[in-house]
Amino acid sequence: MYVDSHCHLTFAELQADLPAVLAAMHAARVDTALTICTTLEEADQVQALAAVHPRLWATAGVHPDNEGVQEPSLDDLLRLAARPKVVGIGETGLDYYRLNGRSVAEMEWQRERFRVHIRAARQTGLPLVIHTRSASDDTLAILREEGGGAVSGVFHCFTETREVARAALELGFMISFSGILTFKNALELHEVAREVPLDRCLIETDSPYLAPVPYRGKSNQPAYVTHVASRLAALKNLSVEEVATATTDNFHRLFRVPPSV
Repeated sequence: MYVDSHCHLTFAELQADLPAVLAAMHAARVDTALTICTTLEEADQVQALAAVHPRLWATAGVHPDNEGVQEPSLDDLLRLAARPKVVGIGETGLDYYRLNGRSVAEMEWQRERFRVHIRAARQTGLPLVIHTRSASDDTLAILREEGGGAVSGVFHCFTETREVARAALELGFMISFSGILTFKNALELHEVAREVPLDRCLIETDSPYLAPVPYRGKSNQPAYVTHVASRLAALKNLSVEEVATATTDNFHRLFRVPPSV
């Protein structure tokens, strides 16, 4: 069995044909999926979806790159985190990739949003789902400052350097690999995947985005996480079954989701 540790089942591309998406997921032996919240406005839908499907789980958070949405307070996140099937805080983090003419100094609103999520994770004990893009130094610095070793979680859709991966591991985080791992030109990421211990690895689709080879350029879905597992197995010289078992166990351990539920 496999776990898709990060997908967006409430996004229009997947929601439009959700029964077929879930059927394909089941047929591919993807037993569990974590559907990610990216705004407070979608939180009810994300949680409700997880509530009616035994193998789906949810998070509570506001994506760092989302502007023009309701800003989360600590109370907002604590309230959402108390709902059934919510097992993580995020996705959260920092994204300086599209500054749109602004300086990094002008992104303080994003850094403050990240701090609120870390405080929610500390109070609830739930793991953080971290998004970081072109902002790894600040992401790690704020985690050290606010987390103080008291938070855990995962750096999702990892695309950073081996040095960033090592720092994340030192902070107690897991590293999640997406369909990007299957891309031939992702050579540095391949080296990261070889280096990260198997008991600290997760796999994900980030669907509907980043479809793996052989579906690159098409809409992604949880069923395709098996291709990420296959590539990770090849890079580590392991069997696919070993990777599937380990990443599934890692997911259940991190998010404290019992395998039998």
